Amino acid sequence: MSAVKDRGTANREKRMSLGAHLLELRKRLFTSAIAIVVGAVAGWILTDLFVWNALQAPVQAVAEAHGGDGSGIIFPTISSAFDLRLQVAFTVGIVISSPVWLYQIFAFLVPGLNARERRFTYIFLASAIPLFLAGCAAGWFVLPNIVKLMTGFVPEGSESLLLAKEYYDFVLKLVLAIGIAFVVPVFIVLLNLAGVLSAASIIKSWRVAILVITLFTAIATPSADVVSMFMLAIPMIGLYFAAWGIAHLHDKRVAKRNQLEFGSPV
Repeated sequence: MSAVKDRGTANREKRMSLGAHLLELRKRLFTSAIAIVVGAVAGWILTDLFVWNALQAPVQAVAEAHGGDGSGIIFPTISSAFDLRLQVAFTVGIVISSPVWLYQIFAFLVPGLNARERRFTYIFLASAIPLFLAGCAAGWFVLPNIVKLMTGFVPEGSESLLLAKEYYDFVLKLVLAIGIAFVVPVFIVLLNLAGVLSAASIIKSWRVAILVITLFTAIATPSADVVSMFMLAIPMIGLYFAAWGIAHLHDKRVAKRNQLEFGSPV
């Protein structure tokens, strides 16, 4: 509430109709789609250079640990390799184009910023992009442990032949899901800076947040590998409380300013 009062008067008077919101959403989605397509073209090239090998590395490591046998990736249909390369290229495109579509999300959620509030744009981009990439890296980091653990349940003398599509679906969804999850605290701070969410509301929901994060990491790492789950959950919980800390400092500053200007903290 206090943060809302801190916003400029001109900004408060700006209102958009439902039709204007839909047009704005269409424009943002179109720009994001173009950026992802351009990134996917680069992803198609990068797939041949190193992405294929990197994606297969965890399975190859398991196979080498069994003397060259035990695990492998198979393509069951004549078009599955081509279809999968398109999927991988598209996913790489999402990662490469993340600065563009993250900004488009920000610009849609917080339109019409005044001159003082435009610094939020730089703060958001400077934090959201590294966090998204760090989340993708974290998902990639725990992947070998998950593959090793899950293929470890294969009975002695048997082989684990993984369908390429199912395996890559799992890998790509894991990486993207963790990447997006790492950006959520930035949006929490963004909503606080925009006057939508108070620091008190954020800290009040900390138990629910920890439960949701734990459930999310348990689903994102569908295995009995508790270590990998906690390796993802701990930094996400830390980011949540960091978001609360930033929101708390912001609310205190706004309350102090309002006290000076209006004689009241609200």
